[in-house]
Amino acid sequence: QIFSEGGLDYLGNSNLVHAQSILAILVFQVILMGGAEAYRANGTAPGGFGEGLDALHPGDAFDPLGLADDPDTFAELKVKEIKNGRLAMFSMFGYYVQAIVTGEGP
Repeated sequence: QIFSEGGLDYLGNSNLVHAQSILAILVFQVILMGGAEAYRANGTAPGGFGEGLDALHPGDAFDPLGLADDPDTFAELKVKEIKNGRLAMFSMFGYYVQAIVTGEGP
């Protein structure tokens, strides 16, 4: 569907998301996630949000339930989050490759 003449409409509605190219979606995904990761790595976001916090790990405002209060649990949660993120990125890569090779999007 995504390689057809009209492109792909999210939920069948062209007003929501109208994807013309899987390659364009991939480029925008890389740009948006790259920007988010750059802000995370630098330790600040626009407007100074997050200034002075640990840039590499969640906590404070991003831990309202206090899940990271115990250092051992926090270390375990960090490893789980990294593994989950890697699996999700690899899965999305598989979707992109499938769509490019078969000519049909998910």
